Amino acid sequence: MQRILERGEIESLDHISIERLRLPSAQSLFVERAARLRRLAAGEIIGTPVNPALSGYLLLMADLVEAQHAVIQTLSIADAMLPDEAALESARRYAMPPLPALGELPPLWHTIFDRLLTQLDATAASRPQLAPILVALRALDPAALKVLADAVLTQRPEALGSEQATAHAPFVAAALQVWWTYRASQLSPKDVPTLETGTLCPVCGSQPVASVIRIGGQSQGYRYLHCGLCASEWHMVRVKCSNCEQNAKIAYQGLDSRGDVDHAEATDAPLPLVNKANDPQKVIRAETCDDCLTYRKIVNQEHDYEVEPLADDLASLMLDVLVTEEGYIRASINPLLWFSGAV
Repeated sequence: MQRILERGEIESLDHISIERLRLPSAQSLFVERAARLRRLAAGEIIGTPVNPALSGYLLLMADLVEAQHAVIQTLSIADAMLPDEAALESARRYAMPPLPALGELPPLWHTIFDRLLTQLDATAASRPQLAPILVALRALDPAALKVLADAVLTQRPEALGSEQATAHAPFVAAALQVWWTYRASQLSPKDVPTLETGTLCPVCGSQPVASVIRIGGQSQGYRYLHCGLCASEWHMVRVKCSNCEQNAKIAYQGLDSRGDVDHAEATDAPLPLVNKANDPQKVIRAETCDDCLTYRKIVNQEHDYEVEPLADDLASLMLDVLVTEEGYIRASINPLLWFSGAV
């Protein structure tokens, strides 16, 4: 008889058998995300159906993600501003994120933001709607930019204050993602402790945007939460709410070929490496919790090897609509899409 392990039991296991933490690759993350967004926009992913009205936005975000890749290649180890060994040891001792997404942002962040806008200038030539946004973003004074960055880092859409600020938020989030992703990519797993809560990123303390069931090696069949800021992934058992950590009232809701909602169950037992890509209904589903009435999406690499948590989450707004109509609230925001005043 299987049972769900508690956090203390999980951490006592041999980490050779369970990969606790997956740090991002600065070389490949944004390349893979942009490619996935373009395939989603083209309607090529059966398991993640895209409303044609959203395709233009996905292509714009693919351009933005490609700009992120170009900018992250300009950074050096000095730009990561990693904590020294004493700070890392303190983070491990007190179970705190070594790269917390709180506090004063360094001047380098403004440089990254400017480089990102410069990369997008070429895109604006073929996307006329982007040009005025870039002009407005460049016109932001440091105080206004700080308000936007703080709202993004704390996931407070109500702090954006206007529709224009809401439109600016994905570009601010993209610059923040570049810096934190680069920093996270320079860490070693031994630098990152296990937090008291399993619902926040152990690298930066931010919320996950979605979760993913990985395949291959030590990750085979296990569920990982994917950070919306630094793109690190950390293990959390399946059939456990990624918001309140309860497990009694979890359900999985997905879109079938008619756009209806269906339910399924899962276990945390690792599954054998087999090709199950012929079940598109399980590529992406919403994990709902009747204890806290929230949901996050979960994508499954066993059914589509190329799933990308942030990209597939962004593209599947149809699923958001259906699940929210059932009375559930999104547990966290996708950094590339903001709605003022609501999660």
